[in-house]
Amino acid sequence: MGQFDYQRTVIAYHGCDESIVSGVLLHGEKLKVSKNAYDWLGKGIYFWEHGPQRALEWAQNPPPHGVKIKRPAVLGALINLGHCFDLLDTRNTALLPQAYEVLRLVHDYTKDSLPGNRQAKGEAASDFALRYLDCAVINLAIEMREKESERIVQTVRGSFTEGKPAFENSKIMQKSHIQIAVRDANAIIGYFRPVIDTPPL
Repeated sequence: MGQFDYQRTVIAYHGCDESIVSGVLLHGEKLKVSKNAYDWLGKGIYFWEHGPQRALEWAQNPPPHGVKIKRPAVLGALINLGHCFDLLDTRNTALLPQAYEVLRLVHDYTKDSLPGNRQAKGEAASDFALRYLDCAVINLAIEMREKESERIVQTVRGSFTEGKPAFENSKIMQKSHIQIAVRDANAIIGYFRPVIDTPPL
């Protein structure tokens, strides 16, 4: 077992359209890997860890730059983190400055501008929902880790503060969450349909 193996199973939730939930549970269809240049944790299949209500809220109000959802729904999953690039582990975040420097040098050589994190339309300015720089650095850091360890990274995990303060002068944000990006579908043990309290919109 390697030093970055997280033999821990977590329950996580994927906000999506009802057609995707039915396709996965009834017909064995596969979830698509997101490869947007602005994804927060690099490429992967995205889940909210222990956050079914947050997944539903996302599906009910997807970002304008993202997928179109007609019937908001949530797909639950059991995920074995496995060989994980966990951003709550300082051994992993220590690799990010190195990856950033490599990325910066490459862009200096090619005379291209570094990608930047940007505010999305309708989002709080501090959230920088379009994370082009973070995505590029994380993807590169994982390539470096995989080359060093000769093993693929199966999952990426990160904690994010997001949204408005929960109350005046608070540092607790209303949309804070832990997100998982699954890069290796073999890390997904199985799926289920969660029971969620869904008050009227």
